[in-house]
Amino acid sequence: MGKARYIRLADMLSTAIQEGKLTPGTKLPTHRAFAEQFNVALATATRAYGELERMGLIVGEAGRGTFVRDLGLPPTLGVRQTASDGLIDLIFNMPGDAADADMLRAGLRRLAAAGDLEAMLRYQPHGGRTHERRIIAESLASTLGPIDPECLLVTSGGQHGLATIALGLFQRGERIATDPLTYPGFKSVAALQGLEIVPVEGRGGVMDPDDLERQCRARKLRAVYLMPTVHNPLGAVMNEATRLRLIEIARTHDLLLIEDAAYTFLEPDPPPSLIALAPERTVYVGGFSKSLATGLRLGYLIAPATHTDRLLEAIRATTWNAPALISGLVTGWVEDGTLAGSEETRRRDGAERQRLCRTVLGGSSVLSHRYAGFAWLPLDKGVRSEPIVTRLKEQGVLASGAEPFATTIAVPQALRLAFGGVPKDELKGVFQTVREAVEEVSI
Repeated sequence: MGKARYIRLADMLSTAIQEGKLTPGTKLPTHRAFAEQFNVALATATRAYGELERMGLIVGEAGRGTFVRDLGLPPTLGVRQTASDGLIDLIFNMPGDAADADMLRAGLRRLAAAGDLEAMLRYQPHGGRTHERRIIAESLASTLGPIDPECLLVTSGGQHGLATIALGLFQRGERIATDPLTYPGFKSVAALQGLEIVPVEGRGGVMDPDDLERQCRARKLRAVYLMPTVHNPLGAVMNEATRLRLIEIARTHDLLLIEDAAYTFLEPDPPPSLIALAPERTVYVGGFSKSLATGLRLGYLIAPATHTDRLLEAIRATTWNAPALISGLVTGWVEDGTLAGSEETRRRDGAERQRLCRTVLGGSSVLSHRYAGFAWLPLDKGVRSEPIVTRLKEQGVLASGAEPFATTIAVPQALRLAFGGVPKDELKGVFQTVREAVEEVSI
């Protein structure tokens, strides 16, 4: 028996997509137009499109139509992250909403209506355009205090900011203190630059100043890398007294402070930032990926004037300048309130997800920030994360153990769950799958 007609039609389009005859973003005919084109029933056309969507080759956007997907992106990336697409990804934190596409369309229309578009097609100043640096600096003044726009450099995302710091300010072999659990992206740039990471003891993502003092006496440290406001992966917010004590030690031992503020926007009432408390020795790294969209790679560095020339050289060597189109989009959203609205949406969404996480997994064992789209789940003594991760993958769920975050030889047994991009109507089931996997391995 031959294939059903809808399958043959789906195979035909699938071949065209995979051979590149239908390129990513191509708009397909409506179901009715497709049916008329191939002289089939509307139901047959609908089933053919449904088969292609199940295969992850096309995507329907409400009110706009059906489009060919970019096959270079795993189907689980982005808003449409469903079990039918393959694997549900709890490794990468991908906050998003269907309305984000409308935000992008509005932003692009605004840029298209503005003057001097040709300037966006040219090389830009290495540190970013002056008026955009000023816009970002002024938006940060309420939390960081007055920022000199000349000391704010635009980067191609927060990760590029970290790489710029490592390349521009440090020499191979220098030592940087970090928490025992820290952001894997910083581990990566440190390794590439040949920097030695020195783990400093702490509690729940808050560094112990006394142990930092001991480490300074034991060896020569060059800097301290910290996420004082919403630590990744533990979600902690360091209190002001601890910040002041760490700054005191940094001044005594002439340490540079690297303040990673990727998730700071999640905390509505944070203590004073390190750069506000110690501007002469703090390099502040911020970005917009977590608050707007992960695909919009725009960030910034704020540094003492004595460091900006070397940081500019590192930007020049790596990207020359941040993309003008993206910086124009983002700074427009800063000015018109879109950014503030998106941050509030992320906090509200994170709170709902955290409540569900704690309800299903047990609140007493979960470590997280109340508005974050990720959580840390320590495992009971004797329980290893590896078999749990393997079991979850067999059930279509990707999760991470502690290894990517650990800076110590002894790696704690825990799961890091990033659930900001999982559809809410599937989230309870995903958490139940995680709980059952942990329980099965723990028996």
